[in-house]
Amino acid sequence: MGGARLDVFKAAVVVFGAGLLAVVVVYGLFAAGFRDLPLWLNVATSLAPLGLVAGLVTLVVRTRRQARRGVR
Repeated sequence: MGGARLDVFKAAVVVFGAGLLAVVVVYGLFAAGFRDLPLWLNVATSLAPLGLVAGLVTLVVRTRRQARRGVR
């Protein structure tokens, strides 16, 4: 069971990283003068908050379960 939560956390970190990379690419292209960016790239920037929320929820759930068991 602990491995599954770790996999969810790793997936959340990967999703957050992909979203952050998309944000950097969008800013870079905008600074380079490109104004009409593809929709998929703009949508990919929403992966950053999605990954952040998934990671935070995973950590909160794991911490609460450990606190219930008395593990520090």
